[in-house]
Amino acid sequence: MTHAAIIGGGMAGMLAATAIARHVDRVTIIESDTFPTSPAQRRGLPQGHHNHMLFGGGAMALDTLLPKTTDLLYAHGAHHLRIGERMAMLSPQGWSRRFDGDPFVVTCSRPLLDHVVRRQALSYHRITLIQSAKVVGLTGDASRVTGVRVERDGGPAETIEADLVVDAAGRRSDSPRWLTDLGLPEVAEDTLDAGFAYAGRSFLAPPSAGDDFPGILIQADNSTGEPGRGAALLPNEDGRWIVALIGTRGAHPPTDEEGWLEFARSMRSPIIADLLAGATPLGEIRAYRGLANRRRHFERIVPEGFVVLGDAAMTLNPNYATGMSISAFGALALREEVERTGFTDGLARRAQQRIAKAGEPWWEVAIGQDRWFPNVRTNLTLRGGPSQLKMAARWGRVVTEHPAMARATYSAASLVITPKKMMTLPLLVAMMRGPKLPPLTADEAIAQYPGFSGVLDAAPADSAVSQTTA
Repeated sequence: MTHAAIIGGGMAGMLAATAIARHVDRVTIIESDTFPTSPAQRRGLPQGHHNHMLFGGGAMALDTLLPKTTDLLYAHGAHHLRIGERMAMLSPQGWSRRFDGDPFVVTCSRPLLDHVVRRQALSYHRITLIQSAKVVGLTGDASRVTGVRVERDGGPAETIEADLVVDAAGRRSDSPRWLTDLGLPEVAEDTLDAGFAYAGRSFLAPPSAGDDFPGILIQADNSTGEPGRGAALLPNEDGRWIVALIGTRGAHPPTDEEGWLEFARSMRSPIIADLLAGATPLGEIRAYRGLANRRRHFERIVPEGFVVLGDAAMTLNPNYATGMSISAFGALALREEVERTGFTDGLARRAQQRIAKAGEPWWEVAIGQDRWFPNVRTNLTLRGGPSQLKMAARWGRVVTEHPAMARATYSAASLVITPKKMMTLPLLVAMMRGPKLPPLTADEAIAQYPGFSGVLDAAPADSAVSQTTA
């Protein structure tokens, strides 16, 4: 009988188990945490209180692995936001005009998303979950991994043998150390850290906010030489909003209520602060740090019988909301390789290379953005210069008014196409010609979304929204 062991029962682990369940006799997921029986926060997911977006490409990958999962999310209150129609966006180049198109994002709480995915995955009869069990090492040698060593409830370590071990334990994975314990070289690691930090809070939306209330993204500006600051307000299930304030090194948002609200109001647009005037805070303001980009090159050191995916292999700055999608892409890459060649020699190496390739475009996007913030810490040799930043700014300015460029750009941002595929000749020509329209004022931008009007009518009389332009 063939057996696969999955280290970690989070999003990546559940998707990895699903990816290979039809190709083995048994799959065992080993999770150190204990899962709630309903959508609820859990100890093992400290960022679970913050905003999460599942972009269109990731949602489609999720449905490929677990059919109709997004339908279940919508049935439980998740929002399907077409980016051109239900997302008010203030980029460093200005407010975007609305546009028609397919790019979308799914917004809901992380506990709901994990709960639905977990129930879908565990409904498959070949998948078994072991909770409150910690993987403490691998068995085998430098040429082949044969299983994992597990401690349950503090007891002595036991061995679980497996034909394939998949590490989906997240950013705290111990795989690099475990592999060196087996006699393999150290895993090479790339890092780039702009010092991003979040401070977020949940709110009960005011009654005037309808079911079609739009989301808001204020992007951090990486072109000024000053620390970047941004914010996001996303509708979630049960009539709630999650609001995140974001800052790079030197501009971290505070966690006291007065300072947090002042930080929100000091953005290039104070619209989020104004909208919160009618909302009811739920719980405390929570900070989250450690948002560096990190890539571990497991594809260069691959013993047979061992694969790493998700955040354990590549962690991107959550500001770009790509982590869950890349986990789904990695699970799909693993499934496709197993389907193509089966459990033959070289499976781990081929699968690991495909997993690395699936994440490569989004790694380039993340470091290409974060590198320009001040006080970046990295071990990379960065190529290119200010001309790249100027071209990106020109592209971004035209995107604010050009529907075809907006559709292509947000198809790439939502991981439906790779960034290279949006660089078509007609769009490059439009970029070179430059903008044709004046930038939208804040009033004009906000007026595009009728859902704001009822909430903003209740904003304080001294609201600065109408005084701000971008």
